[in-house]
Amino acid sequence: MDTPHPDARTLAPLPYHTAVVDYLRRNEPDVWRWASGRLTDEQQRESLRTALLRDTYRIDPGAHAEVHAQLACAMARLGIAAPATLYQSPGQEMNAALLYVPGEVHIVVQGPLFERLEPAELLAVFGHELSHYLLWSRDEGALLAADRILHDAVVSGQASNSQRETLRRYALHTELFADRGGAVAAGDAAPAVSALVKIQTGIGSVDAAAYLRQADEVVAREAGASSAHTHPETFIRARALALWWEGAPELDDWLAARLQGPLALERLDLPGQDRLQTLTRGFLAHYLADRALASDAVLAQVRMLFPDWREDEPAAGPEHFGPEAADDGVRGYLNALMLDLALLDPDGQDAALLRAGQLAQSLGSLDALMLNLRRDAGFGKRELDRYKRRLEKETKA
Repeated sequence: MDTPHPDARTLAPLPYHTAVVDYLRRNEPDVWRWASGRLTDEQQRESLRTALLRDTYRIDPGAHAEVHAQLACAMARLGIAAPATLYQSPGQEMNAALLYVPGEVHIVVQGPLFERLEPAELLAVFGHELSHYLLWSRDEGALLAADRILHDAVVSGQASNSQRETLRRYALHTELFADRGGAVAAGDAAPAVSALVKIQTGIGSVDAAAYLRQADEVVAREAGASSAHTHPETFIRARALALWWEGAPELDDWLAARLQGPLALERLDLPGQDRLQTLTRGFLAHYLADRALASDAVLAQVRMLFPDWREDEPAAGPEHFGPEAADDGVRGYLNALMLDLALLDPDGQDAALLRAGQLAQSLGSLDALMLNLRRDAGFGKRELDRYKRRLEKETKA
């Protein structure tokens, strides 16, 4: 039996959106309240309307009835009931954008969009922009508040790397949500894909099925996460939309790999910081599973990292830090944690270093640990050789 295709009822924020909103609500309550209070600024609304009237051509329904009929159809399919205005801005490059105002739809188009797109493709473009309106209107503006908090932090010039990375990923996921709305408005994923390729390339005719096959080829050749800043690469968008339209069960995992990738110290986002903190606790619990290693000095150090540390902390072993879950930097960070704890207690140092070596073997980071021992613990060649022989002996036993 065929899986029914999605409609407006199945449009929902992506898991990443929800994770970011939850993080900001929990960790930045004052900023959250401030940002939420800005969502209905009447002065900003009037400034936007004035700028649009001054800098664009307003597309009047009477003079452009066919275009407005397409917009009305897209709005009906997405369940949006609000006054809508279209504008044409200067410029030859095809594009469209929604300027968000609560309770009003304002869409600005650029270039020969109406001349180049087929009716179903225009529905998809309108649906894409209208989906931004849907997303920002949900949950009393919570998803818009998150976007503005991150954007304001980055614009201020004082943002952390994790805040910049979170905004980047948030924007990528937002575009995928809007692509889904485009497919719902068009009644099919194919017009949304062909419209996307036309706008990106300027080509006059697109075979959506052929482009999806091309996207599959790229996916088979490249396994890394997106490096895009505001919009995912076209092949990712096309494949992600096709998987969603088909109801593919692997979609969420595929998106996590393609838009986020494994945990990496150099590009941690805010939810990733939370996840790494949880995994760090779990790994330390796994390392200290041998109670003989949990001396008073070691536990005091652990509680400096985690003041609420419990004796029954859930453990997370090396299997949680494979290549698909974490990069070499994270495994090197775990090595450093183990070495710090192992060197704290001279009486238990030999057993602790042995435990660290065994775990590093399981992590695939033993060579890096050996470098740590030479550089940070002052081990010479003789001591390193002795340590390695002992580790091999214990492993065979």
